[in-house]
Amino acid sequence: MKIIIHGGFFSESDQSHDVKIAKQNSLQEIAKKAYEYLESHSAFDTVAYAVSLLEDDELYNAGIGSQIQSDGIIRMSAAIMDGETQKMSGVINIQNVKNPIFVAKELMKEDDRVLGGSGAKNYATEHGFEDFSTEIPQRRKEYEAKLNNGGKGTVGCVAIDKNGKLAVATSTGGKGFEIPGRISDSATVAGNYANEFCAVSCTGVGEDIVSNATSTKIVTRVTDGMDIKQAFDKTFAELKTIDGFAGAIAIDKYGNVYHQDSYPTMVFASFDGEHFEIFN
Repeated sequence: MKIIIHGGFFSESDQSHDVKIAKQNSLQEIAKKAYEYLESHSAFDTVAYAVSLLEDDELYNAGIGSQIQSDGIIRMSAAIMDGETQKMSGVINIQNVKNPIFVAKELMKEDDRVLGGSGAKNYATEHGFEDFSTEIPQRRKEYEAKLNNGGKGTVGCVAIDKNGKLAVATSTGGKGFEIPGRISDSATVAGNYANEFCAVSCTGVGEDIVSNATSTKIVTRVTDGMDIKQAFDKTFAELKTIDGFAGAIAIDKYGNVYHQDSYPTMVFASFDGEHFEIFN
């Protein structure tokens, strides 16, 4: 059993040492809680739980603390994928829910598993998700000042459970000040993908991740026989040719945990029950 989580890109830029320490402590605590949850739950249930904890922490740009778009409204996206069934579900540009990842998980029961905008919100309301504002004063202050600090932040989790099953979940509050209706990579297979061989969650510039099909390429290459490092190296080399900016976390079916980014600025934590690896 292993778990790896990420707290997005640029999370540490223009922020104090105290905030960096707070994020390190947060990531370690969430990774530990998620691993404890994994001990008695599936990888699928665990990645949703872990991402919900990240959504509930205003240090990150997902759920509470999400960025505000150019029209003053917060719209969030999230997706989850089960490596065993290879089914993915997600919400795109959903408003006024506390945990988009749980709405995405609920949609796994449906034939129509990816919903956007008002349709996603209506579905959430019909299934008992309460109306909830995720705006925090800091995001409003940034919006009013037309700032964009931390604007490429996303959160994600990849897990492998005691039965060797893989799953991935990813959630984002957007890049901030984007055109209303803009769709990120997080609720697509470019940014969130898993099968029985590998699972990957991405963060960074959504348009670059989609153009490069980053998660899908890595998983496909591992499926076709590449080791996880080779799959990452080849995919990120292709990303570089389009001047792309991204980071990714992954676990393969053998339990190998891997991460890579365009620059050393992705924040993540991994835990296997004994050892933490943390970068911020």
